[in-house]
Amino acid sequence: MAKVPNVLAAAAPAALTAASGLVGGYGVARWTGRRELGGAVLAVAGAGAAAQWRRGSGTGTAAALTGLYVAAFGGSHPLAKRIGAWPSVFAVTGVVAAASTAATALSARNRRTR
Repeated sequence: MAKVPNVLAAAAPAALTAASGLVGGYGVARWTGRRELGGAVLAVAGAGAAAQWRRGSGTGTAAALTGLYVAAFGGSHPLAKRIGAWPSVFAVTGVVAAASTAATALSARNRRTR
């Protein structure tokens, strides 16, 4: 029987980097009272995730996921007015992490079947 590769294990690092940027960026901004520090965390983690996405899935997927990352950050603000700040951050982080994992796993699977 053929061994099935665990493509989700390869997908986890980029999703974790992106999630760390969204949650960590908000946490740093909130706990320090300095929005620019939170923005720096968000930007550094976003750049790191984008590099991981590009290496693992290609430029197109990286661009789409980076766009989603930025949109999630922007979308968390109006969402926070409806459901609260932390729930909003966790909701958009879940969307980005799930999309990252799915896209990276799909890309890895497609490379293996070529």
